[in-house]
Amino acid sequence: MRTWLSRVAVLASIFCVIGYLLPVEAQTLAQAEARAKGARSKAQPRTPLLRSSTEQKRKESINSWTVGLAAGRTEGAPLQFAAELARVLDDGDNMRVLPIVTRGPFDNIFDLLYLRGVDAAIVYGDVLEHFKKTPEIAGISKRINYLMSLFPSEAHIFVRPEINSLQDLAGKIVNFNTEGTAAAYSGPIIFERLGIKINATFEPHQNAMAEMRKGDKFAATFWISSKPLAPFLKGGFPPGFKFLPIEYTDRLEYYMPAYLEHADYPQLIPEGQRIETIAVPALLAVYDWPAETDRHRRMLRVVDYLFERFPKLQTEPGYHPKWKDVNLAATVPGWKRFQPLQDKLNQTTAATQHPASARPARVDAGLARSQAAREAPNDAAEQERLFKQFIEWSKQQRKQ
Repeated sequence: MRTWLSRVAVLASIFCVIGYLLPVEAQTLAQAEARAKGARSKAQPRTPLLRSSTEQKRKESINSWTVGLAAGRTEGAPLQFAAELARVLDDGDNMRVLPIVTRGPFDNIFDLLYLRGVDAAIVYGDVLEHFKKTPEIAGISKRINYLMSLFPSEAHIFVRPEINSLQDLAGKIVNFNTEGTAAAYSGPIIFERLGIKINATFEPHQNAMAEMRKGDKFAATFWISSKPLAPFLKGGFPPGFKFLPIEYTDRLEYYMPAYLEHADYPQLIPEGQRIETIAVPALLAVYDWPAETDRHRRMLRVVDYLFERFPKLQTEPGYHPKWKDVNLAATVPGWKRFQPLQDKLNQTTAATQHPASARPARVDAGLARSQAAREAPNDAAEQERLFKQFIEWSKQQRKQ
């Protein structure tokens, strides 16, 4: 009995000690944590949630007149045109065009419809016809307009030595680059309209080109972009690799005749030889935002800057030579022009036809040259006379 009581006493003493120590240990840990938290707060002061008024104003000024332009992939002409357009229109916080690398001109339609921050996009003329037949997208022709036709993008069919005609590609593997690119969209349509059934693949072109050099898995690669294309300028292709001609027919009504020549690809096309092909017209499309919205006002400013600065793209060095072929007044079948730009075109046309009685207006130099070319298409001297007349009239109207 005494032994049993002794054991109970010992256990009670132990529990008392533990009960005493636990609060002390917990208290010590809590104090240590508090000290550490205080040290962290002193070493790393928390950033105030409210920005300074200067920073807020800067944020607003950067965003107020910035326009997102969906362009294309880094290897394509649309991104180059977008970058050059952005350079010409840039005016600090007053006007900034932000070119965006995208999947390609086909997917740019989705970006223009749904991607935040995108107000304009470079697309190809045949995509709208496709989307008009898509029931999920209602009234697309009313939601998307165009500013101007840009440049033709030539079709390039690059084949292995054993392929000598389009008919030779029947049943063979033709690569159309990745989904969303212009080649991946327009290429299969073109072959379908030509009545040639091919085995279409959609892998990155650089992979398909490497395979073409090693074996016959890929019979051809199909490209759509503004010539010349950089991958064909480097040379080093095995003998017999070449471009195939595409003859323009009525079945290709969405496209236009074009050609490739020695000056475009000296390593692949002999001097004096031309290869017939077709081209897809590219255009600058915009979303028709409701009037009185901030984004609509941005597009109005884009129109004003475009009229004023467009001649730089055609006359100053350092820009793509195809800018010289762009006519602001050119129409695109099946598309509706952005109304503010159409109004300016109408105003300028009226001024050139009736300069004495027209309302005062500022005539854009690039548009005046385009109008003069239309008035006297085969007479360079007459074009120059009309151009000077238009500009002089514009100056007099501004003085009045």
